[in-house]
Amino acid sequence: MSVALKEALIAYMAEKGGHDGPYPTEIEALTLMRSTTPVLPHPMVYRPALCVIVQGAKQVMFGDRIFDYEEMQCLVISIALPAFGRVVRATPDKPLLALHLDFDMGIMRDVMAALEPPPRPSGAEDFSVFVEDLREPLAGCLARLIRLLATPKAIPILYSAIMREICFWLLTGPHAGEVCKLVLPNSQTQRIVRAIHMLREQFSKPLRIEELATASGMSASSFHQHFRALTAMTPLQYQKQLRLLEARRLLIEGDINAAHAAYRVGYESASQFSREYARMFGQPPKRDVTEVRALSA
Repeated sequence: MSVALKEALIAYMAEKGGHDGPYPTEIEALTLMRSTTPVLPHPMVYRPALCVIVQGAKQVMFGDRIFDYEEMQCLVISIALPAFGRVVRATPDKPLLALHLDFDMGIMRDVMAALEPPPRPSGAEDFSVFVEDLREPLAGCLARLIRLLATPKAIPILYSAIMREICFWLLTGPHAGEVCKLVLPNSQTQRIVRAIHMLREQFSKPLRIEELATASGMSASSFHQHFRALTAMTPLQYQKQLRLLEARRLLIEGDINAAHAAYRVGYESASQFSREYARMFGQPPKRDVTEVRALSA
C-alpha cells in the first residue's frame, strides 16, 4: 500500500504539472507537497492534522521542541500550534513528496463513540505532537483518498467514509491514547484547546491569563503548567507568534507598512514589533517581505 500511495501522489502531481510547491486539492482538508530542493524554515499555524512524508524528510519546530520525520512516517498534531517547518532532504531525482490532511473532528467523535471498547487516554501529559511509522492500512486509505481526486463528483459521497477509516486506524493504533484526547470532552487537551480558541480569536488584545484559565476550568498556575506541557511554549509566546505570523501575512499580501501592521495585530510599539519580528523571521520586516515577494514572483 505504501507503494500505491507514492504512485498515487506522483500521478496526481504529474497531471497538475509536476511543479514544486503546495498542491491544494478538491478536498479542502487535503494539501499535497512536492519539493526538489531543501527549504528554509517556513512559519505557519498547524491545525490538528495528519502530516505524512512519502519521500524525503522534514523537520518541524514547535516552541522549543523539534520533530524530524522521513519517508513513510507521519506527524500527528492534536491542537493548533504555531510552528516552523522545513524540508531537510529533497533532490531533483528524489523530491520530497508529502501530504497534509486536516482532521474532521465530527467524524473523529463519531468513530470514537462507535469503538468498543474505546481507547483510553494515556495518563501522561504528553506534548500534543508525535511521530509514528505509517502503517499499511493507513497508507492504503490515503492512497484511495488521493485517487478519489480524479473523480470530483465522488468526493462528497466517499470522502467521509475514507476519513472514518483514517480515524479508525489512528484511534486503534499505537498512539490511540493520545489521539483520543482530541475529542474527549473534558480532557486536559480539550480544556487547553478552549483557551487556544480564545487566544486565536483575540490575539490582538492584551493577554489575560485569568480569563484563559477560567475558560479552561483551571487555576492560573495549573493552566500555565498544562499549556506549556501541551504546546512547548507559554501563553505569551503563543500569542506573540500568532501576532507576528498575522503581521507578516498582512505585510506580504497588503499595501501597509510595518508600523500599521504592528498596530493591527496588537503592538503598541513599532520598534518593539520590529525587534521581535527580526528575532522570529531572521531579518527586519521590510527586508523579509521584499525577499518573500521576490521568491513568490
